Amino acid sequence: MVLYLSGKKVWVAGHNGMVGQALTQKLKNLDANLIEVTRGELDLTKQAETEAWILENRPDFVLVAAAKVGGILANDSYPSSFLYENLMIGKNIINACAKAKVKKLLFLGTGCIYPKLAEQPVQESSLLTAPLESTNEWYALAKISSIKLCQAYKKQYGLNFISAMPTNLYGPKDNFDLETSHFLPALIRKIHQAKKDKSKNAVVWGTGQSRRELMHVDDCADALIHVMENYDEIEPINIGTGEDMLIQDIAELVADVIDWNGEFVYDTSKPDGTLRKLLCVDKLRKLGWQHKIHPREGIKQVYDWFLENEESILAIP
Repeated sequence: MVLYLSGKKVWVAGHNGMVGQALTQKLKNLDANLIEVTRGELDLTKQAETEAWILENRPDFVLVAAAKVGGILANDSYPSSFLYENLMIGKNIINACAKAKVKKLLFLGTGCIYPKLAEQPVQESSLLTAPLESTNEWYALAKISSIKLCQAYKKQYGLNFISAMPTNLYGPKDNFDLETSHFLPALIRKIHQAKKDKSKNAVVWGTGQSRRELMHVDDCADALIHVMENYDEIEPINIGTGEDMLIQDIAELVADVIDWNGEFVYDTSKPDGTLRKLLCVDKLRKLGWQHKIHPREGIKQVYDWFLENEESILAIP
């Protein structure tokens, strides 16, 4: 089935975030009729505000990229914020879109929703089969609730509300704040600073022996639009590359891209997180989609963007 998003009224919730900006650009290229609202204009954690705005604007299609996000430190430090805000954002948007009879909604979950010890690569059927990783369970629980709410509306009312689970994403406009960022932008910032300071060492959290799948945000946006046009099942669908690397190897790749020749110090007092988190992308590949941007190319692009915006990025502690 093809929805032909061209010319249709489309709302990307969270359009100013990294994923939202990538989605917005691709939808503009498709000549979609985008409607936008900023966080200052609409607080998605407020039910009445969210419902009123959606019922007034009545988008045809909705992609939910809005979320409170962060790395291990942020998740561990602010569990109530990650659980409450993401619960409210998800349920408010989904419920209001049901009332507005939105033609199709795509909710963005996360690879973090799967059990800590799920069999690798992780299939969509692994959801809720075992305990979550403790360092991000609050965020994961909120996302799982919204995934289940989409399924409930589909089951009870036949609404075309679906969910997609992106893997670890990176790209231009990422968050480089060392207190709240994910590991890759943190690595880029630390190694860049080590090069500037002519330091022989840079600290990496954990042992470096965990494995992570990396996906460029432009690939993710392309995959999500492909899914929006070609997938209608009640079960979530994974969005990833089907390839992963040791964090140690990722750190060395970043150092090579930045041209820094120092040594890494692995801080084993800090958590590794899930030891491996590789998504099974068989469903996505059966839909005819394959990633195009590989890590070296993608990291180089992100570092170039970092250099262009270094002054504003380094103003963040």
